[in-house]
Amino acid sequence: MLSQLYIKNFALIDELDIKLHPGFSVITGETGAGKSIILGALGLLLGQRADSKAIKQGAEKCVIEAHFDLSRYDMQSFFDDNDIEYEATDTIIRRELTAAGKSRAFVNDTPVGLNMLKELGEQLVDVHSQHQNLLLNKQDFQLSVIDIIAHSHEPLTAYQKCFDRYRDKQLQLQRMEADIERNRQQTDFLLFQYKELDDARLTVGEQEELEQQSETMTHAEDIKQALYQADNALSGDNGAVGQVRKSLAALNDITQVLPKSTELAERLESCHIELKDIAEEVGRALESCEFNPAELDAINQRLDTIYSLQQKYHVETVSQLITRRDEIHQRLTTIENSDEAIGEMRHEIATIEAECRQHADTLTKLRQTAANGIEREMRQRLAALGMPSVRFQISMARQPLGRQGQDEVCFLFTANTSTPLQPIAQVASGGEIARVMLSLKAMISGAVKLPTIIFDEIDTGVSGKIAEKMAEIMQEMGLHERQVISITHLPQIAARGRWHYRVAKRETERGTTSHMQQLDGEERIREIAQMLSGSDVSEAAIENAKELLKNV
Repeated sequence: MLSQLYIKNFALIDELDIKLHPGFSVITGETGAGKSIILGALGLLLGQRADSKAIKQGAEKCVIEAHFDLSRYDMQSFFDDNDIEYEATDTIIRRELTAAGKSRAFVNDTPVGLNMLKELGEQLVDVHSQHQNLLLNKQDFQLSVIDIIAHSHEPLTAYQKCFDRYRDKQLQLQRMEADIERNRQQTDFLLFQYKELDDARLTVGEQEELEQQSETMTHAEDIKQALYQADNALSGDNGAVGQVRKSLAALNDITQVLPKSTELAERLESCHIELKDIAEEVGRALESCEFNPAELDAINQRLDTIYSLQQKYHVETVSQLITRRDEIHQRLTTIENSDEAIGEMRHEIATIEAECRQHADTLTKLRQTAANGIEREMRQRLAALGMPSVRFQISMARQPLGRQGQDEVCFLFTANTSTPLQPIAQVASGGEIARVMLSLKAMISGAVKLPTIIFDEIDTGVSGKIAEKMAEIMQEMGLHERQVISITHLPQIAARGRWHYRVAKRETERGTTSHMQQLDGEERIREIAQMLSGSDVSEAAIENAKELLKNV
């Protein structure tokens, strides 16, 4: 529950530091006193987007901080999952806004993003404002009420996982059918492309080898001339091989008189063998070096074919051309087998759809049982709130599978026996809608262990005994480990609160400011008396206020 709220430099508030208590509390004050400002500050703590204009004029920064006691609520897993230190008795949420437009949020001094702040806030506080009455016209809100009462979280989660697979497969089928249709329209072109690439008989590494052969044959005359000169220098009449052989013979002739010549002859013998081998290879190369213009033309024509295909298909290598050929072949195979592939996909979708419908049927049964209970309890609650002839019925119709199941829900209502049942938002008055929403919230609060519930003028359109009964409901809601706060203009409701706070504006040298204080004893009597009689508080009003407060 919310145990303390601190606000500094927000709208008309200079500084506010107020302690709050468990049970049923009320907040009163004249219209425009600043009650909505306090709710706005609390909304920022719950993850609403910030506006730097909310900062008090002249201030550089505003700070909003709330302390929560979560010791009676099992919430440690949220903090563990998000790597935030858990302080059960004093969880602190802080939001800071600067005039420059920067916003920062912290949970127990750990910086957090707005999404996480909002996720946590939804588990801590439910603020029911007047505009939320419009939710009664929303089918998803009505369905969520039933799901809360039905405790259908686990079966709904199981259904949604199955439905997500169902939708994914449907999208896959749509993409497959679109691709196949596109490919069918291009079948002739794809066949032409495949034949062109397949007829080319491409081989990996072929291009590099042909380019080397072309380069060699293009310079055939230069190569042959160089080989001729090398052969003549090595093997001619005065060639290097013959000269080395003569030198070797001369050295061998003097080995008896010059021992060192033996070593020199051995070394020269090695050179002669190597040189002779080189000369033979050069000679063979010269003999085989023949220029064939027809062969060169064939090589260049093959290279032109490869270059043309690369340019046409926007690739740079033969390997990429081969890959493109294989891709086209795969597309043609897919077209050929498309009917079979689509049939298999549709069979798979039908199987998943059947599974979804099983989950959806389970949900429908749970919801129908919960709807029957809601109808009975709502009739009892609304009758006690001054509508003895009320009829409240939940219509459930079958609709195509959607993410929330197969159920279309509509809350039907009439306050009179002579009026037919119609959608509640179309026939209920403002006061009737307020009573319906309070009854729904009371039921939901029994099913969801939410620490704090705030009602912002839910008493709109009611008065007298009905207001007293609404106050009793909120008072009862505050008895079950829950904090209920009602912002009200009705003395019947204000008198029922265990704790009473007043919001008022004050004129200071620095301008108008708004402040909030807890009322006790005579202060509370006078506040309720003023709500009863207006600005001139009479003795009768004071006595009436004392009488109302006896019910606390």
